[in-house]
Amino acid sequence: MTPFRHRIERMFGTLTRSLLPIASLTLANVAPTFAGGAAKSTAAIDQVLRDAVAEKQVPGIVVMVWAGDRVVYEGAAGKRDTLKNVLMTTDSIFRIASMTKPVTSVAVMQLVESGKVKLDEPAATYLPELSRIKVLEEFDPVTGKAKLRPPKTPPTIRQLLTHTSGFVYDFFDAKMYAYAATGAVSSFADGSDGFMKAPLMFDPGSRWEYGISVNWLGRLVERISGQSLEDYFQRYIFQPLGMSDTFFNVPADKQTRVAAIHQRREDGSFVEPPPRPFAPVRFYSGGGGLYSTASDYLNFERMLLGGGQLGQVRILRPETVAEMTRNQIGDRTLVELRGTMPQLVSNPSRIPSSLDKFGFGFGINTMPVEGGRARGSLAWAGLNNTYFWIDPSRKICAVVLMQYLPFSDDVALGVVDRLERAVYATFAKGLR
Repeated sequence: MTPFRHRIERMFGTLTRSLLPIASLTLANVAPTFAGGAAKSTAAIDQVLRDAVAEKQVPGIVVMVWAGDRVVYEGAAGKRDTLKNVLMTTDSIFRIASMTKPVTSVAVMQLVESGKVKLDEPAATYLPELSRIKVLEEFDPVTGKAKLRPPKTPPTIRQLLTHTSGFVYDFFDAKMYAYAATGAVSSFADGSDGFMKAPLMFDPGSRWEYGISVNWLGRLVERISGQSLEDYFQRYIFQPLGMSDTFFNVPADKQTRVAAIHQRREDGSFVEPPPRPFAPVRFYSGGGGLYSTASDYLNFERMLLGGGQLGQVRILRPETVAEMTRNQIGDRTLVELRGTMPQLVSNPSRIPSSLDKFGFGFGINTMPVEGGRARGSLAWAGLNNTYFWIDPSRKICAVVLMQYLPFSDDVALGVVDRLERAVYATFAKGLR
């Protein structure tokens, strides 16, 4: 058994069973009437879900859209669990992976608002262990030993928020992948927190590269607040926003609603690993540990669309949200992500809408997407092919939840792209 296969099995179980046929569709769509017009037909969006399931592009999918001042669409298609033949429902719970990062970024900005954290302070001010962090320059060509040196400047909180800190992921960075292969640090795919011992791959502030920065911010929130990340999120974000199905530890009475993870094989078919018992979380990953539903995450998006407020509840100031959602990386641009673990991430990997800038927790597209979101929209995604976007100028936000690997393959991106075009063709004209 290869080391990579061993890591995948530790995360998701042995990938040996065949996928059962998928032939289900449950669309709980909403067709509101906008000012001066008749009810909007959601047929185009429905068709994208139907095709994705019927053509076996995805095992199951949930979509929810907010436009103007209401939920305008919600739908579920396919299976939540193919081994048990359970239909996907709109209240299914998904592992949202890196869609956790915007939540952690909101928590950090709450601490900034309260004066407990300063954006341009070295992170080591709050996390002394980062005072010892080194930069991996190269490997000795004779001994193969890694050559490490102190960074030219220490990473700051702002750089952790914007992925300009020097921290990377081994499944997106060949040099980090080689370093993890030496046994000096755990791979992210091992499922433990051993990857937190990873060195920097470049000097802080010198470029943008996606990585484990927000895992460190999760530790920052715990250190400053004196609470676990689970407790902090519940008290200051989830409960105020009515996100009752979002957590690190899924309660026992809700575990049957968790969607199974599938693996796409080389021939395009899917295999679902046998279920594994839920174990209590020991490491609260600010970069990727949450479970959530489409409805809950849409509430989170709506809070940001509302400038930090949802209904009568405010959890961030408008000026804080404005800062989070503007370009924070200057002339730097988002680099193409090249996968090193083909069963985990596609190569190359991208997120729909040609994101080219980054704020605090979100990618930003500075050019409009043809047939889709406007310039200045925000978006990110999760490893198991979960996606969201927020379009402030059109007052539209959406969440698209699937649950399979590898991340960002052409099929998943195609489904999201078609959904986006269908959403804007249906709803955007009444919101200009």
